[in-house]
Amino acid sequence: MQRASGILLHPTALPGSFRIGDLGKEAFLFIDFLARAGQSVWQILPLGPTGYGHSPYNALSAFAGNPVLIDLQQLVDCNDLDSAHLDSAIKNSAGDNFNSEDNFNRVHTLKKDLFLEAGRQFFRNQETTRHQAFDTFCSKQSDWLEDFCLFMALRDTFAEQAWSEWPEGLRTRKPAALETWRKKLAETCHLYQYQQYIFAEQWNKLKAYANRNSIQIFGDIPIFVAYDSADVWANQHLFQLDDRGQATAVAGVPPDYFCKTGQRWGNPLYRWDRLAAEDFHWWLRRFEHQLQSSDMIRIDHFRGFQACWSIPADQDTAVNGQWKEVPGRKLFEKLCEQRTDLPIVAEDLGVITPEVEQLRDDFGFPGMKILQFAFDSGPDNPYLSENHIANSVVYTGTHDNDTTLGWWRGLAKEQKDQVRGHLGIRHPKMPWELIRQAMASVADLCVLPCQDILGLGTEARFNTPGRATGNWDWQMTSGDLTDDLADRLFRLTEEYHRTATR
Repeated sequence: MQRASGILLHPTALPGSFRIGDLGKEAFLFIDFLARAGQSVWQILPLGPTGYGHSPYNALSAFAGNPVLIDLQQLVDCNDLDSAHLDSAIKNSAGDNFNSEDNFNRVHTLKKDLFLEAGRQFFRNQETTRHQAFDTFCSKQSDWLEDFCLFMALRDTFAEQAWSEWPEGLRTRKPAALETWRKKLAETCHLYQYQQYIFAEQWNKLKAYANRNSIQIFGDIPIFVAYDSADVWANQHLFQLDDRGQATAVAGVPPDYFCKTGQRWGNPLYRWDRLAAEDFHWWLRRFEHQLQSSDMIRIDHFRGFQACWSIPADQDTAVNGQWKEVPGRKLFEKLCEQRTDLPIVAEDLGVITPEVEQLRDDFGFPGMKILQFAFDSGPDNPYLSENHIANSVVYTGTHDNDTTLGWWRGLAKEQKDQVRGHLGIRHPKMPWELIRQAMASVADLCVLPCQDILGLGTEARFNTPGRATGNWDWQMTSGDLTDDLADRLFRLTEEYHRTATR
């Protein structure tokens, strides 16, 4: 990596007509802001269609895009949607009273109804150029798209029951049952194909605009997938499941200082022996798919490629789990055979062993340095800026942390004194003093959460790990990213030699 900086902001947090951001006008304006501010990177979270809790890390597919992010105005512009219907939906939405949890569900329902109209209009028109593009998309993505669309159509049919509760023929993917239901749900499957085509079309347009403005898209790939997902349903032999399709072992992390019972995430663990026997085809396809939609990617829970914390599925906590080694090295060696460059960042947070560090370093993957973790364990703390290395990415905090202002306000006096001592400032003006520390780091890449450059407190926190609901709903206000803010960030970026061409 060259010395650079960027902003972390998930697209759902952009301003938007339905109180959830999308891939429309505000996303392009955000790229304009990044360019004005001298930034080179836009980091996002996973873009998959979200399931329970609306977490980007609990998606219904590792390959599909989230239809909630589709910009409806672009559907009007290409004559798939009547403008009057969009205007009516916006008008009705503006008067709604709702809490944030209901908002995700409401917008999902609202957009799904409009997608039905748009999809039917698209198929009625039979406009040659776009239909050729649609057919090409479906052909190129068929290895995951057909299963995903049938999965979603079946979820609709069975009232969103988990796939393990479906009739036996579907649960076990009997060919005759699959063929019967594909024919029965053909129209619905085509409409889901249309949604994925539109998502890819809009995302590719946005990414191309970013790249033309010298902005790289920094994506995110979770190591695990959700149990109730098209991935597990369509590839049951690759996961630790019993004859009924129930998980026998699930992922998490062991007990530690922060949680006496550990964390039980519930994602099914892989059968790595079967993945290896297939030359890691599923994983290689997943990496390739992600690298087509992003310029670089962060691997969430990288340590899981060396060993996973395996918890018996019948356990309510993570206490009785154990470490199980996995052949991550062989996977990355296979990946290196396909690509000479691997623009991968390893999320190496938590309990990291020498073996994990060795795996990271042998492939040259940058690790992560979080400044909010830097001030509580003496001079050898690896997150202190004086202990950083160039081949790393420095953050003030991540999407899982409080905002820097919220973090600072929550510190005890003794903790604040430690921070003051390290910064050499008696009255630090947060969050900008920590932002300056991040910019000054020798780390090649500096990424700042958008909430930090806006100076927001805990009310703007994006996620609290371990809390099942009430996350992911913070949204920026239109007009927050001013020219004055761009100028301030540009000057700081220039001072520490991270500036992109303005």
